[in-house]
Amino acid sequence: MTIGTLASIWRYPVKSLRFEALDEAEVEMSGVHGDRTAAYLVRSAEHPRFGKPFRGKENDRLHLATGDDEARALAAAASTLVERSGEGRFFDDAPVSILVDRWLDEVSAFAGYPVQPLRFRPNFFVVADDGFRYGEAELQGMSLQIGDVVLTVRSPIERCVVTTYDPEGGEPDPRILRFIAQQRNAWMGIYCDVERPGTVRVGDAVESL
Repeated sequence: MTIGTLASIWRYPVKSLRFEALDEAEVEMSGVHGDRTAAYLVRSAEHPRFGKPFRGKENDRLHLATGDDEARALAAAASTLVERSGEGRFFDDAPVSILVDRWLDEVSAFAGYPVQPLRFRPNFFVVADDGFRYGEAELQGMSLQIGDVVLTVRSPIERCVVTTYDPEGGEPDPRILRFIAQQRNAWMGIYCDVERPGTVRVGDAVESL
């Protein structure tokens, strides 16, 4: 089954900071090369997330930040001391995330404007084939091939308040999360594990095996 075409590749070198757009990417067993390989860990002892990554939930401007000074300033604005760490990978759950435009169309129709896929910070954004009618749960357990890469769909992605933030810095829109929670089981996108590493490129077909 053809799901669609890979339209965009994004990685997030520092968790919760600004994205990088790529024309092609190496996908390792641990995820897209260079994706979420650093994070700012909370070092304020009284903070409930002490020792864990400082996230967009803590400051809605964090996804716009590109460097150390900006990230630390946004943490300070939230009365939080942070320390940069570059050891390991800092995923919420699985190493690769995919968003299909067909799913996003539902949200855009409700919101009354094109909802940006970057609100959901996926690695891969897929433009669906005309015949594609599957939801996230129906893909669970499937193997997907993109370029040389084979992925296994682990689960739908349950979304949080970060999806209400405008990735270009505009006003938040709480209706987005409300719609997803009420109409889509709070799901938008799928988490995947890497079954076979390799190279993906914009324009590659996305197919189930």
